[in-house]
Amino acid sequence: MIKAVLFDFGQTLVDSADGFRQAEKEAQAAIFRDLAITDRDAFMRHYRSIRAEFHQESKLSRFEIWRAVYRSLRCEPSAERLRHWEQAYWRTVQEHTRVFAEAPGVLGDLVARNKPIGLVTNTQGQVDAGAHRIAAFPELAAFFQVTVVAGENGVPPKPDGRAFAACLEQLGVAAADAVYVGDDWRIDIRGARDVGLHPVWLKHHRVMRTYPEVDTDVPVITSLTDLIPLLDVL
Repeated sequence: MIKAVLFDFGQTLVDSADGFRQAEKEAQAAIFRDLAITDRDAFMRHYRSIRAEFHQESKLSRFEIWRAVYRSLRCEPSAERLRHWEQAYWRTVQEHTRVFAEAPGVLGDLVARNKPIGLVTNTQGQVDAGAHRIAAFPELAAFFQVTVVAGENGVPPKPDGRAFAACLEQLGVAAADAVYVGDDWRIDIRGARDVGLHPVWLKHHRVMRTYPEVDTDVPVITSLTDLIPLLDVL
């Protein structure tokens, strides 16, 4: 029987897709102008390649990604300018982030069923120093008994299993008795499965993105409302 449910944050409880697209577009334009180069297509291929390398290692700091772009082109960027752009980036993401309409009801239903719920999310960036993005959504944050921000305070980012293990330990639940709901195949689904959790892959119907084509027996849902009946059969 499933005793606890753990969640990812971005693209699982909230939709930030439009915010990320807009923030990336603005950052790329600013860097391209600052570098004073002329071949935009070549720049974009270069930028995307470096960003992909960082993401593959779960390194999500925009400051570090952008600095690597500059240095790969033998330029040393202004740290102050990068920090300013990074703040603007996360402000744009935040302004365009919307809670999935069904999320509060589903979380409330789990609490009513006496299912402990935890949040395991990678650190990304924040407008206010020291605060994860969920702090802007107190209506969601209040539901979680445990919140683990991986990539901070000595906890490695997902898919490293220590983030999941820290949440389970604080909840007092074994991995085999818990579900993890997330949207990213590598970081969330494979990471959760590797520590013995029951992963549930959320491919939300409102999110416009391309998910990897994989052959898997992991349950797939397209809305958080699908989770409740699924728990009864896991």
